[in-house]
Amino acid sequence: MSFWQKIAPEKAIKLINFWPPYLGAGIKVLSINDERTKICVQMKQTFLNTNYVGVHFGGSLYSMCDPFYMLLLSFHLGKEHIIWDKSAEIEFLRPGKGIVKAEFEITMEEIERINKQASEEKRIHPEFETYIYDKDGVKVARVKKTLYVRQKNKG
Repeated sequence: MSFWQKIAPEKAIKLINFWPPYLGAGIKVLSINDERTKICVQMKQTFLNTNYVGVHFGGSLYSMCDPFYMLLLSFHLGKEHIIWDKSAEIEFLRPGKGIVKAEFEITMEEIERINKQASEEKRIHPEFETYIYDKDGVKVARVKKTLYVRQKNKG
């Protein structure tokens, strides 16, 4: 059982929120559901994450989305799998100002499919997509993530 599988969602939230890059960027995990299939995050705009034209740095917008699909899979697949980010893409749709939010969700059906597929193939590359929204619910950016997943014994 992995570290992330052992701890309660509330403790995971505290650990992630005190991770220095997130603390400094104003990124905060708001919730992890009990099933550990959904994570909600937000980022407040501060002088540390504002660019020269007065909106969120694009890198900060991406940073708030970086580890969460990998983390959700780690909650379920644990130490028996290697799970890495393989690639990422962000499309900026409009300037992000103020508080922005994003949700990351992998259904239990998707997790089971990924686990089954990883047991049958050497490695797999599941893809996920989410959006970053401003305080009015308007889409600010679209984020695509591709993960690398394989069972450790598959080489």
